[in-house]
This record gives sequence, C-alpha cells and structure tokens, in this order.
Amino acid sequence: MEELVKRIQQGNQRALARAITMIENDHPEKLKLMDLISRSDKKSHYIGITGSPGAGKSSLVDRFLTLLREKGFTVAVIAVDPTSPFSGGALLGDRVRMTQHFSDENIFIRSMATRGSLGGLARATKDAIRACDAYGFDYILIETVGVGQSELDIMKVADTTSVVLTPNSGDVLQVFKAGIMEIADLFILNKADIPGVKKLKRQLKDLIHLSSENRAFEPEIVETSVVENFGFDKWFEAIENHQQFLEDTDLGKKRRANKLRHEVYELIQEAIWKDVESFIETDESKQQTLQTEDNSYALAEAWYKEWKEKKRG
Repeated sequence: MEELVKRIQQGNQRALARAITMIENDHPEKLKLMDLISRSDKKSHYIGITGSPGAGKSSLVDRFLTLLREKGFTVAVIAVDPTSPFSGGALLGDRVRMTQHFSDENIFIRSMATRGSLGGLARATKDAIRACDAYGFDYILIETVGVGQSELDIMKVADTTSVVLTPNSGDVLQVFKAGIMEIADLFILNKADIPGVKKLKRQLKDLIHLSSENRAFEPEIVETSVVENFGFDKWFEAIENHQQFLEDTDLGKKRRANKLRHEVYELIQEAIWKDVESFIETDESKQQTLQTEDNSYALAEAWYKEWKEKKRG
C-alpha cells in the first residue's frame, strides 16, 4: 500500500486507477490504503456538478475540461452513473462523451456506478476523490447521476457545487421543493440558446432572494450553451469568486469541519454495519430463524442487543 500511494503522489495514473478499483471493490486493505492517502495535504478544489437527468451535465463537463486545460490546469473527473442491473457497473459510461480528452495526460476520467446509493453519488466516490487529491490535480469535477429530492450527497463532498438547470423543464420548482437551493453555490442555466432562459433566470432570482436570509453566500447565475459555446469563462469566474470567498471567511472552515464530521460518522456507521452483518450472517441459528420468523422489528431489537452485549464481553 505504501508503494502504491507513493506512485500516486508521483503522478502515476495507472496507480491511481488501480487504487480506485480497490476502493470500489472494497479491497481487504482499503482502510490502510485510505489512511495513507488521507495523510496527503489537500491540493485540489472539488467542483460538484449536479442537476436533473438530461440537463446536459456531461456535455458541460466536456466543454469545461477544454477551458481548464487551456488555462493550464490539471483535472480529474469522477462521473457517477446509474448501476447496470446485470453487471453492477456504470450503465451510461459518461466517458464516451469526453473521448477527445482521453489522450491528455493531464486529465483523468473515471466513471463510477451508484451501486444502489440514493444520494446521487457512489459510496466509494468520496474515497476516489481523496485519491485524486493525493495525485495533485488542480481541480476535481464530480458529476452526479442526476439530482432528485433525496440526492444531496454532493454538498458533503464538493467545495463548490454547481446546480444545472434548463429552460422550460420545470426544474426551478423542483429545486425549491427539494431544498437544493441550500446546496447550490452557483447555478448554471444550460441550453441558454433556447427560449425560456429569461423567465427561468427571473424565477431563480426570486427564489434566491427568498432564501437569502439563511445564506452566507449568494450564488451567482451563469448562462451557458454547449451548442453556441458561451458562458464557460463566466462559470470559471464564478467558481473562482466562490473559492476566494471560502478562503477569506469562516465558511470554508465550517464546511471542512462539517465534511470531516459527516465522514467520521459514515466510516463508523460502515464499520458497525459490517460487524453486525458478520455477526448475523455467520450464525447458523440466526439464518434458520430468518426462514421462519417474519417480525423484523423484534429480530432487529433482539440481535442488536445481543451484538452489543457480545462487544462488551
């Protein structure tokens, strides 16, 4: 593990890809690997890109990659896709939309399957991002599977979250209803070359104004179009503005503390889950009980109590 992490820190993309595969497959030495990776200083700025399916997130990322490379930045892309019901792998494979960047050694693109996660991100996404950070990329773009009312995990990961909306889709009402206003650091009105963008921008400004009392930072609204290739410089400027705000205020420190808190809780939860699962699955009598008993609440209460007593003993 030490040698693998050393190779990642030296800029070896094969080592990075191997580490992410180990993370996704829950390798027996995963915790040791992540412990070593986590000792690296944070170097990257994490940019979350979320929004409804069909909003054009992948096309935006593809065009934004071109801009970032023109500015001389190194970039990693973690594209989270739906899970194939057959292979368990990434179903859409967003990398097919970014083929022009494959030969660029300063870009790393990885598709990850949600594998049942309902939060818009794969369970292993946060660890993969940390591995990319250890590599030393300037920016890490995290594209979610498509945000819904339960898919807000991106706020626990990204430094700057970009929420993508499109005209005439009703997205703005869904955003307000789902509470996504609270996670957006900036809004991207994509497909701004089609009618309806002015109405959408006006509605969005009204909603931002309604929620402004609870916000430390007022999100910017950026219009973009992949077809006509405009708005990407303004998107980058908005990210820089937010990045500077985080550095100049206490909000950045609070966010880092909240991210650490969430991550600690998730790691403890995962460890407890695996321990309890092993406690139940390796007990033949409990497996037989599962074939005859139908009161899940009683079983959960009894077995959890038994598990705690065993840990104390």
